[in-house]
Amino acid sequence: MPSSKSEVLQGTLDLLVLKTLDSMGPMHGFGIALRIQQVSDKLLQLNQGTVYPALLRIEQRGWIASKWGVSENNRKAKYYSLTQRGRKQLEQEVESWDRMSAVINRVLRTT
Repeated sequence: MPSSKSEVLQGTLDLLVLKTLDSMGPMHGFGIALRIQQVSDKLLQLNQGTVYPALLRIEQRGWIASKWGVSENNRKAKYYSLTQRGRKQLEQEVESWDRMSAVINRVLRTT
Protein backbone atom coordinates (compact mmCIF):
# COMPACT_ATOMS: atom_id res chain seq x y z
CA MET A 1 0.00 0.00 0.00
CA PRO A 2 1.23 3.51 -0.67
CA SER A 3 2.81 4.96 2.44
CA SER A 4 2.11 8.60 1.58
CA LYS A 5 -0.34 10.68 -0.41
CA SER A 6 2.12 11.13 -3.28
CA GLU A 7 2.80 7.47 -4.07
CA VAL A 8 0.95 5.73 -6.88
CA LEU A 9 1.14 1.99 -7.48
CA GLN A 10 3.55 1.25 -10.29
CA GLY A 11 1.73 1.05 -13.62
CA THR A 12 -1.37 2.93 -12.51
CA LEU A 13 -0.26 6.44 -13.45
CA ASP A 14 -0.64 5.71 -17.17
CA LEU A 15 -4.16 4.44 -16.54
CA LEU A 16 -5.05 7.54 -14.49
CA VAL A 17 -3.71 9.90 -17.15
CA LEU A 18 -5.48 8.08 -20.00
CA LYS A 19 -8.77 8.04 -18.08
CA THR A 20 -8.47 11.72 -17.21
CA LEU A 21 -7.91 12.69 -20.85
CA ASP A 22 -10.76 10.41 -21.93
CA SER A 23 -13.12 12.07 -19.44
CA MET A 24 -11.99 15.67 -19.72
CA GLY A 25 -10.61 16.06 -23.23
CA PRO A 26 -7.33 17.86 -24.01
CA MET A 27 -5.52 19.18 -20.95
CA HIS A 28 -2.09 20.45 -19.96
CA GLY A 29 0.06 18.46 -17.56
CA PHE A 30 -0.63 20.60 -14.51
CA GLY A 31 -4.37 20.35 -15.19
CA ILE A 32 -4.13 16.56 -15.44
CA ALA A 33 -2.35 16.39 -12.09
CA LEU A 34 -4.92 18.71 -10.47
CA ARG A 35 -7.83 16.69 -11.86
CA ILE A 36 -6.41 13.41 -10.52
CA GLN A 37 -5.90 15.09 -7.15
CA GLN A 38 -9.46 16.43 -7.22
CA VAL A 39 -11.11 13.13 -8.19
CA SER A 40 -9.08 11.24 -5.59
CA ASP A 41 -10.18 13.65 -2.83
CA LYS A 42 -6.54 14.75 -2.52
CA LEU A 43 -5.34 11.22 -1.71
CA LEU A 44 -3.18 11.28 -4.86
CA GLN A 45 -0.96 14.32 -5.20
CA LEU A 46 1.25 14.17 -8.28
CA ASN A 47 4.22 16.46 -8.68
CA GLN A 48 5.77 17.64 -11.96
CA GLY A 49 8.61 15.17 -11.58
CA THR A 50 6.06 12.37 -11.76
CA VAL A 51 3.55 13.70 -14.28
CA TYR A 52 5.77 15.03 -17.06
CA PRO A 53 7.99 11.95 -17.45
CA ALA A 54 4.81 9.85 -17.56
CA LEU A 55 3.31 12.12 -20.24
CA LEU A 56 6.48 11.84 -22.31
CA ARG A 57 6.52 8.05 -21.97
CA ILE A 58 2.82 7.76 -22.87
CA GLU A 59 3.26 10.08 -25.84
CA GLN A 60 6.23 8.05 -27.10
CA ARG A 61 3.99 4.96 -27.01
CA GLY A 62 1.49 6.77 -29.24
CA TRP A 63 -1.32 6.75 -26.67
CA ILE A 64 -1.51 10.55 -26.46
CA ALA A 65 -0.61 13.43 -28.76
CA SER A 66 0.46 16.93 -27.78
CA LYS A 67 0.33 20.41 -29.20
CA TRP A 68 1.19 23.82 -27.87
CA GLY A 69 -1.56 26.18 -26.81
CA VAL A 70 -2.34 28.92 -24.31
CA SER A 71 -3.45 28.10 -20.76
CA GLU A 72 -6.17 29.75 -18.70
CA ASN A 73 -3.42 31.98 -17.25
CA ASN A 74 -2.47 33.15 -20.75
CA ARG A 75 0.76 31.15 -20.68
CA LYS A 76 2.18 28.83 -23.29
CA ALA A 77 1.33 25.22 -22.35
CA LYS A 78 1.52 21.81 -23.97
CA TYR A 79 -1.91 20.22 -24.26
CA TYR A 80 -2.29 16.46 -24.37
CA SER A 81 -5.10 14.50 -25.97
CA LEU A 82 -5.98 10.83 -26.24
CA THR A 83 -5.26 9.11 -29.56
CA GLN A 84 -7.19 6.19 -31.03
CA ARG A 85 -4.39 3.88 -29.85
CA GLY A 86 -4.73 5.48 -26.43
CA ARG A 87 -8.46 4.73 -26.31
CA LYS A 88 -7.76 1.07 -27.09
CA GLN A 89 -5.00 0.99 -24.49
CA LEU A 90 -7.32 2.55 -21.92
CA GLU A 91 -9.88 -0.21 -22.52
CA GLN A 92 -7.18 -2.86 -22.07
CA GLU A 93 -5.81 -1.19 -18.95
CA VAL A 94 -9.27 -0.93 -17.36
CA GLU A 95 -9.97 -4.62 -18.07
CA SER A 96 -6.60 -5.59 -16.64
CA TRP A 97 -7.15 -3.41 -13.55
CA ASP A 98 -10.61 -4.92 -12.99
CA ARG A 99 -9.22 -8.47 -13.21
CA MET A 100 -6.30 -7.75 -10.91
CA SER A 101 -8.37 -5.92 -8.30
CA ALA A 102 -10.91 -8.79 -8.30
CA VAL A 103 -8.09 -11.28 -7.66
CA ILE A 104 -6.64 -9.16 -4.87
CA ASN A 105 -10.07 -8.74 -3.29
CA ARG A 106 -10.62 -12.51 -3.45
CA VAL A 107 -7.33 -13.13 -1.65
CA LEU A 108 -8.06 -10.47 0.99
CA ARG A 109 -11.52 -11.89 1.69
CA THR A 110 -10.25 -15.46 2.14
CA THR A 111 -10.27 -16.59 5.74
